Formats: sequence, structure tokens, C-alpha cells
Amino acid sequence: MNYFNVGKIVNTQGLQGELRVLSVTDFADERFKKGNKLSLFDEKEQFVMEVEIASHRKQKNFDIVKFKNLYHINDVEKFKGFSLKVAEEDLSELEDGDFYYHEIIGLDVFEGQELIGQIKEILQPGANDVWVVERKGKKDLLLPYIPPVVLEVDVKNHRVNVELLEGLDDAD
Repeated sequence: MNYFNVGKIVNTQGLQGELRVLSVTDFADERFKKGNKLSLFDEKEQFVMEVEIASHRKQKNFDIVKFKNLYHINDVEKFKGFSLKVAEEDLSELEDGDFYYHEIIGLDVFEGQELIGQIKEILQPGANDVWVVERKGKKDLLLPYIPPVVLEVDVKNHRVNVELLEGLDDAD
């Protein structure tokens, strides 16, 4: 079974079993909704257990979650550094034009017919995502995911068509 990362547990929060999670999903409210099941993986990416969300709230840049039946700091302290993942079968259908991170990472990026590189990472600095494009012989290109730059995403053909606006590629 395939699993996809939705967050990393960075610390405990208080004494009542809450955990501070650094989210790596655009769908945090859906993923951490009460009753949802996620899988817990240790630092070595080994499956540990399935957990059910008992509560979720936002605090600053973190998602604060509590798992069902784990209501004390002593129950959850050992999970610091662990990852929360969603099983592939639990992914919901997206609307046209929406994509999961795992569908974007690894796609080839083209401007016209010229291959620029391959998407290796997605950053979430603020208003829009930034796709990190790994290029041969040049430093990585930071590509904002905005309409004038990203023209078409074709997951089926493993291709992203872009138009590099002036100033985006400072490696030239």
C-alpha cells in the first residue's frame, strides 16, 4: 500500500496529549478532521500504527492534533519526529486543475519545447506554492504556481508547460 506524507510531529503541546504538527498538505482541515484515520511512521519510515483524529485546531504555523484514546503527554511524547501519512485509498477525488503533491513532484518542466528541469519539491511560503525545479548545470529554479507562469499541468504525460517571466530565472 502507498502512503503520502501529510505532516511531521515536531513536539507535544501541553499535558493533555496534543501534538504540534508541521503540515505538508494543502488539505490540512480535511486530513486532520475529527474521525479521520492517519498512519503513523517513525523516523526510519517504518509503519507504527493507525491513529484516529480526536481533535484539531490551528495555532500559528502549526496544526495541533489529538489522537483518540491517547489523552496524556506520556502517551504521545514518543511520537516526536514521527510522520503522519494518509493511505492512497483514503485520498479523495480532486476537482479539475487540483493536484496532490505526489502527482507534481517528478514532473518534467518545459518552456515551449525546451526541457528546463524536473520538479523536486513544493514549498508553501505564503500566498501561493513555489515549485522547486532541479536543473542540470544550474542552480534550482523557484517557480511560483500562478497562472501567468504555470500554463498547463499534464500529469498523464508527465509534463508541466511554463512561461518564465522576466526576472524569474536569475541564473542566466
